[in-house]
Amino acid sequence: VGPKKEVAECKEKFASSVDPTVSQTFMLDRVFNPEGKSLLPMRGFKYSSWSPLGCDANGRCLLAALTMDNRLTIHANLNRLQWVQLVDLTEIYGERLYEASYKLCKADTPCGELGDFSEFQRRHSMQTPVRMEWSGICTTQQVKHNNECWDVGSVLLAVLFENGNIAVWQFQLPFLGKESITSCNTIESGINSPSVLSWWEYEHNNRKMSGLIVGSAFGPVKILPVNLKAVKGYFTLRQPVVLWQEMDQLPVHSIKCIPLYHPYQKCSCSLVVAARGPYVFWCLLLISKAGLNVHNSHVTGLHSLPIVSMTADKQNGTVYTCSRDGKVRQLIPIFTDIALKFEHQVIKLSEVFGSVRTHGIAVSPCGAYLAVITTEGMTNGLHPVNKNYQVQFVTLKTFEEAAAQLLESSVQNLFRQVDLTDLVRWKILKDKHIPQFLQEALDNKIETCGSTYFWRFKLFLLRILYQSMQKAPSEVMWRPSHEDAKILVSDSPGMGSTEDDQEEGTSKQARKQSLCDTGKGMDIDDAADDSLPQSSEVGGREPMEEKLLEIQAQIEAVEMHLTREHMKRVLGEVYLHTWITENTSIPTRGVCDFLMSDDGYDDRTARVLIGHILKKMNKQTFPEHCSLCKEILPFTDRKQAVCSNGHIWLRCFLTYQSCQSLVYRRCLLHDSIARHPTPEDPEWIKRLLQGPCTFCDSPVF
Repeated sequence: VGPKKEVAECKEKFASSVDPTVSQTFMLDRVFNPEGKSLLPMRGFKYSSWSPLGCDANGRCLLAALTMDNRLTIHANLNRLQWVQLVDLTEIYGERLYEASYKLCKADTPCGELGDFSEFQRRHSMQTPVRMEWSGICTTQQVKHNNECWDVGSVLLAVLFENGNIAVWQFQLPFLGKESITSCNTIESGINSPSVLSWWEYEHNNRKMSGLIVGSAFGPVKILPVNLKAVKGYFTLRQPVVLWQEMDQLPVHSIKCIPLYHPYQKCSCSLVVAARGPYVFWCLLLISKAGLNVHNSHVTGLHSLPIVSMTADKQNGTVYTCSRDGKVRQLIPIFTDIALKFEHQVIKLSEVFGSVRTHGIAVSPCGAYLAVITTEGMTNGLHPVNKNYQVQFVTLKTFEEAAAQLLESSVQNLFRQVDLTDLVRWKILKDKHIPQFLQEALDNKIETCGSTYFWRFKLFLLRILYQSMQKAPSEVMWRPSHEDAKILVSDSPGMGSTEDDQEEGTSKQARKQSLCDTGKGMDIDDAADDSLPQSSEVGGREPMEEKLLEIQAQIEAVEMHLTREHMKRVLGEVYLHTWITENTSIPTRGVCDFLMSDDGYDDRTARVLIGHILKKMNKQTFPEHCSLCKEILPFTDRKQAVCSNGHIWLRCFLTYQSCQSLVYRRCLLHDSIARHPTPEDPEWIKRLLQGPCTFCDSPVF
């Protein structure tokens, strides 16, 4: 808010002021006085917001976090299990305001002196965040110097401040840090005591419209237009639209915007729901020839206490609300000729978890799970002494519904539907078989559709089935072994073992033998539970081993199919982006020979593509060489390369190059490894290296 020395002098002046309206306001406001002297320290987070998928360098989400001391930062998961702060937006915004003399535009009146308490308050309120929300990803085309078009993605982050202003940050994707900030525009909302913020995104006739929905602690809700000249492809409203204007002192707690399709009007529409006290305010926005139609009302009789949390399933428009008393309400929108109505039913968590208090809810991206934060409720009319916060998960879909949604999915990506695949995984692990209807439906999809998504789904099912058939280890894997070999200092390796050592070794062998026998007994019992025919120990193990070998063979066949399909894609990129007899770092000849080495593999597309590539190569082979001994690295295995001197290098699953460095990347499920892009790589190879895992769709770290 000003130079450090001047700010410190002003703080001391306000704290010791004889006017109690100044001194007490200053001392009790934690924004002015974050140290708080005898008050509790400001630790923790006020609010957090996840960006859409695909915003960071790994194609995952960014996290915007607002701390208790009003600092807004953006974090990214750049390496596995490691979060890094990329930028401090509070610091950057403060520097911009300082350079502009704390004026939003040049026409504003000059600001007063910092020693004036009202000016001190104004400078703080104009940069104290209340909420922040991410927009959807906007993709635009830019033209290079050689007239080639390329897609550039950007995302917007709207930050609502205490004084009602909204800062809209535009970031270029992937977001890497301060250098990725494209612009920052400030909008005056005109709302007193703002409490919540949400993006309104509406698609009409293939044109995307956007705006910002702002709610007040006094009750009003309205949509503000977002006029950003730098963002192409987005349209906005001509003027603000008031959704609710009554100052009824019901604070707006949460706002959700759900895109839906109106079955009667035959067009897309937008449903805005807001939690106001114990009620749910809803507003249906519909664009017709007459303009923007607005229908609004309240849903009452849901909760006896104020709503503390609200979430929405954007797949089907279902809204979930909860209050402190442990009751969760499910609201299902049903369209009528004019607007809509809600059917609601209660989900009593007490029947599942006992007496609990709820503090927050969230629905998973595909609507498979509802996450609930709970603490112990009252017992015999008494509150618990200590609060133990737990995150509970409630399934909202059955296994059959999750499987059907995965088969008919338009996303075609297993990683983006991980909550649905988790339901399927749990069912297979429990029953130890893949249901017949799912197998038949998946085989039918594989025959009729050419997408590799269904092959990856089949691989996922086979791997889970293989995992369910394996026996659980008798000991915990992470626990260290206590059977350490002990050697006396006086003993030397060449002296041989003493009689005591022999007895100790014999006893250890006996212990290990008894453990093995116990393990075998457990295996037999488990095999009996699996209803497999058996007459003895050997007879019981053979059917299980045969079944495991059969599943393993199926897994290898599906992996080989996915590998060949990706090899065809890589060869297609090589053919499109190389000249005659040009040496690329990709082992093109090795990949071609590997594809044609199997006599049982007859793919006309692959043969034609390989013929064109070999004609371009003009009898050149361009083999890879070992960086240690300079020997040729033959392409005999898709996973690794071994030279004649025995040096082993792992192969990149995205480009099939050998990773001859100490640093490489792995996919999230540790399926495959990939190399890092180098400055010498052309753009098309860098684009290949940005892809997800070809087996599980997971990003690569």
